[in-house]
Amino acid sequence: MSAPTRRYEDAVARYFEAWNAAPDAVAKAVAAAWTEDGGYTDPLADVRGHEQIAAVVAAAREQFPGFSFRLTGAVDGHHDTARFSWELVSEADGSAPVAGFDVIALDGEDRIRSVFGFLDRVPAGA
Repeated sequence: MSAPTRRYEDAVARYFEAWNAAPDAVAKAVAAAWTEDGGYTDPLADVRGHEQIAAVVAAAREQFPGFSFRLTGAVDGHHDTARFSWELVSEADGSAPVAGFDVIALDGEDRIRSVFGFLDRVPAGA
């Protein structure tokens, strides 16, 4: 695996660590993954900064207790930008009612400057 590929995979791993962090660890995990002025945009949110990103993560975790986010497929990246697909998986039965595709942009220190997320599968009423 080349160093450039590892760079994107490591950034995505930190991204999932933030989304899967325990409630008392979300803020620290977000700070480790994003730049201070980093952004997160998807069909349901458009926020900037660690505090707002952590609030979006916490709200998603509250809406789906007992679920965790996982990578599906490979991370593809070039020019400080990476794309990847993910699922939100039930720890109880393995079902994955939510799935999406995200694009991240990194800074020179491999921290996330921005995320653009797309929801490919969502449960009815969510």
